[in-house]
Amino acid sequence: MLRALSLLMLRAVSLLGVAHALAPAPYETLRAARVVDPVSGATTSVLEPGHGPTLVAVVPQLGEFDSCEFCEFLAAAHGDLAAAGVDLRVVGVGDAAAGARFAAFMGLPDGVLRCDATAALHAALDTRRGPGWSVPDWVSDGALRVALSTLPGGPPDDAAHLRAAGDAWLNYLLMCAGVGAPGTLPEILRGYFGDASAPERLAPDAVVEAAGFITIGPGVGPVKLGPFAYENSWKDEAGYQRPVELATVRLRHMVEVLGNWDAYVSDSRFVDRRGATFLFDTDGATLYEYEHRGVLTYSATMARPLSFLAPYIGAKALNPLGLGDNGLAKAPH
Repeated sequence: MLRALSLLMLRAVSLLGVAHALAPAPYETLRAARVVDPVSGATTSVLEPGHGPTLVAVVPQLGEFDSCEFCEFLAAAHGDLAAAGVDLRVVGVGDAAAGARFAAFMGLPDGVLRCDATAALHAALDTRRGPGWSVPDWVSDGALRVALSTLPGGPPDDAAHLRAAGDAWLNYLLMCAGVGAPGTLPEILRGYFGDASAPERLAPDAVVEAAGFITIGPGVGPVKLGPFAYENSWKDEAGYQRPVELATVRLRHMVEVLGNWDAYVSDSRFVDRRGATFLFDTDGATLYEYEHRGVLTYSATMARPLSFLAPYIGAKALNPLGLGDNGLAKAPH
């Protein structure tokens, strides 16, 4: 019996290996994909033929934490990438209208962003979806509809999408809690406790407002919570990511997407889809590849998310926003 089980397991592993080997390479998958240019509204390709090295950032739902943070860095580095001969392409989940709003909010130049309303490219690349749980069958459609009504966007209008939307939200919320999402909880904590190895994240004149009664800034200075006001003890410190600084950046992004949810999210069945990052040479060979593992895990080096681009754009990759950075000399090049 044990011998038979062992043979079955070996056969299964062998079949999985064959399936993996037969799966198309990321470059071929991206080259075959059809996406939408939010500027023209036309269906087009991800990769442009005859170009030089290409950086492709496949990001989650447009407006989601990862998409906003990653694209803030990419937008800042775009000019240097272009000067180095590296083309930049970003593909996110959303329709053309969502893409136009997102590109304007993040400062992405025309021609960089592509939209995939049904996350078909993400599915073809088999990007992660958290723990992969499903809403139990014993949860009725009525109960699920009530639960989804408490979340942004509410339940889908199409009843046929109800269970899929429920599954997507379940897995997204589980990832936010760290389930099936390696690195998410440490990254959330890094946003609150700060990071001496990372550069500043808020410009000195930045002001973030939320909920009509919260005002943070300029910079990491004064904080107003309705009638109450205080100043952080680290307000005069500089050159590193201060406590709560990154959390404030995330609050700014959250205010944008929650205040314009329907503009960003036309189909909640894909809110759990994660992304991936690829750097290809002129022949399509993969020079760099990273699979996003959970929420707020869009880079292997979150303190300096673009460090893998240092061979192309130098120090700009280590601090693309150009804010205070005491640790730049110590950062790995």
